[in-house]
Amino acid sequence: MQDDRSNASNDAGDSADEAQGRAQRDPDFDRMAKLAAALMSAPAALLTLADQDGRQLVQADVGLSSAQITEALDLAEGFLANGPAEAVNRTLFLHAGAPIVMSGRTFGALLVLDNERRPAPDPDRQAQLQDVAALAGSLVVLRDRSQAGARAEAALVHAETRRAIALEAAALASWVWDPRTGIVECDTLLPELFNMPPAAKMRARDIVVSIDRRDIGKTRKIFQEALEGSDDYSGEYRIRGFDPPRWLAARGRVVERDADGRPTLVFGVNYDITERRSAEERQRLLLREINHRVKNTLATVQALATQTVRHAREPREFLDAFSQRLRALGLAHGLLSEYEWRGIGIRDLARLELSPFDDDDAPRISISGPDALLSPDQTLGLALILHELASNALKYGALSAPGGSVLVSWTVTSDKRLELQWTESGGPEVVPPSHHGFGSILIRRSLAKVISSEVTHEFPSEGVRAHISMPLGETAEA
Repeated sequence: MQDDRSNASNDAGDSADEAQGRAQRDPDFDRMAKLAAALMSAPAALLTLADQDGRQLVQADVGLSSAQITEALDLAEGFLANGPAEAVNRTLFLHAGAPIVMSGRTFGALLVLDNERRPAPDPDRQAQLQDVAALAGSLVVLRDRSQAGARAEAALVHAETRRAIALEAAALASWVWDPRTGIVECDTLLPELFNMPPAAKMRARDIVVSIDRRDIGKTRKIFQEALEGSDDYSGEYRIRGFDPPRWLAARGRVVERDADGRPTLVFGVNYDITERRSAEERQRLLLREINHRVKNTLATVQALATQTVRHAREPREFLDAFSQRLRALGLAHGLLSEYEWRGIGIRDLARLELSPFDDDDAPRISISGPDALLSPDQTLGLALILHELASNALKYGALSAPGGSVLVSWTVTSDKRLELQWTESGGPEVVPPSHHGFGSILIRRSLAKVISSEVTHEFPSEGVRAHISMPLGETAEA
């Protein structure tokens, strides 16, 4: 066991990753391993996650030397098998452990270790360790949900692309060109595709002129190569005069040449690929947007963890606060996934986030206002604000007293701004706080920047009030 735990952890992680070639280090799970060790006042801890086939995916540890990693992993395997392994010449002893469970399946373990045997922890400490393990599982689920959403959106765009290709196959325009005369004999669909008057014959020069200037140079080059010897031609180009652009695909072949090798007959087809090209562009934009959303969500989780640790007085306080904020973020994230990240109505969000703080048999939280569509960023930001307000009301405000109540109401102004009011009444007399914790900072400053909103948080004696003003797009009914 090394004294410099931080250096030992980093050295161990690098060595283990190189030796095994599979486990990844993750700063969020490293912090959870450190938290577990601190909870038990132990010198070392290990957090390990594996996939369904048993391949280790994540390893986080604190206080372990590189030589002790393998022994710690053996202890984790034995713990999950309900029979801790007794190794010869062992240097580590299992003090406490908790399985990491996701969707009813065990995928890893969180172990607290020491270099000598210790009495088992008391039930409260063991429960705290299990909470940390559950938090690790929740973080994995949140990340998996983000990735699953990205895969589902990509599959949807791929299906749309396949449908577009099927439509293209049913609308082919055929033609035969004689390079010696420059005349193209065609069916009725070809002039329509090129935005020209109906005709059975067309000049090749007129067809070339109708191609968008951005694509004409490349098209000429590819077609010339086919005429000079490659025979087969394949190209895609835009047609002038369309906004958004119309895209055509062309496939052709030289089928006859004279004695000198000059082409005398070229056969080909054209078909509209506008829908396919549009689907490809939507796919690029969609995947870029999903990648942005996933990064933003994980950055929010990391910021919540960092700020919650900074304002927590003890590990138990951090664990409770961070778990609740992560759960609020997860609820909003799940709702956004159901709506394919196109935003959700404020009414659905308010009901989802506030229902854990209310009683169905005797409701004390009233929700009132026209439905309005929130962007994904606004959804996540407002979810955390509503959670903080409701959590504070339950601990100190109107919801902490039997007769207290909360009114959440909003209006949409003519210039498309959401004006939301949080009003508490019937609770204990409010005393303005002497200092603001992270929850108040989250409400008043941090999230206001993220969702471009203006937030005021007031503490009159009759009950806490908050006002949130933010720009909106269209209403949900629109």
